[in-house]
Amino acid sequence: MANEFFRHYGPDAAVAISPRGQSIMEVFFNGERIYDKKGEGNIFPDLKRVREMRQVIDAKLGALEPAPADD
Repeated sequence: MANEFFRHYGPDAAVAISPRGQSIMEVFFNGERIYDKKGEGNIFPDLKRVREMRQVIDAKLGALEPAPADD
C-alpha cells in the first residue's frame, strides 16, 4: 500500500499509514482518516481498495487551494 501511494504521488503528498497494536491500521490524508481496517471488517485492503483510496486522495488534492508562491 505504501509503495502504491509513493509510486503515484512521490514526495508531493504526505499520506500517513498508521499501524498500531491490536490489529489497528488507519490511513490519513491531510488529517482525515480515509481508511480504517477495523471499520472494514479487519481485512487488509486489496489493490482495488488501495486504488479507491488513491481516488479519494486525488479528489481531495484537486479541491485544495494552491499555496501562494514565496516571493
